[in-house]
Amino acid sequence: MTVRSWQLKRGDALIGTLTLEGVDVFWTDCRFRPGPAWEVVRPLFEASEDAWECDDEDAALAAEEAIYDAGLVLVPGDGEDPMTDFLLRVSGETARFRA
Repeated sequence: MTVRSWQLKRGDALIGTLTLEGVDVFWTDCRFRPGPAWEVVRPLFEASEDAWECDDEDAALAAEEAIYDAGLVLVPGDGEDPMTDFLLRVSGETARFRA
C-alpha cells in the first residue's frame, strides 16, 4: 500500500512534507515534517494557530489570508496536479488541509 504525501513548496523551496494520516469529512489530516524553508513561513502558521486559540476570528482569518498570499503549493507525491487553492493549518508535527 502506497502512503499518500504532499510536498509543501514555495517556488522551488521545500517548506515541508505532509503525510496522510486520515480524512475527516472536509479536512485531510497529515503528519508534518518541516523542510529547509520552513522557518521562512513558520510565523504565518503560528499567528493563525494563536489567533484560533484566542478565539480571535478576525485575526485568524487575516492570518489565513497571509498564508494563502504566501504563494504556497501542495505537490502530490503521486504525480497529480499541484494544488494552489487550499486552506492549510500546521501545528507542530501535525497539519491539515482542505482543498
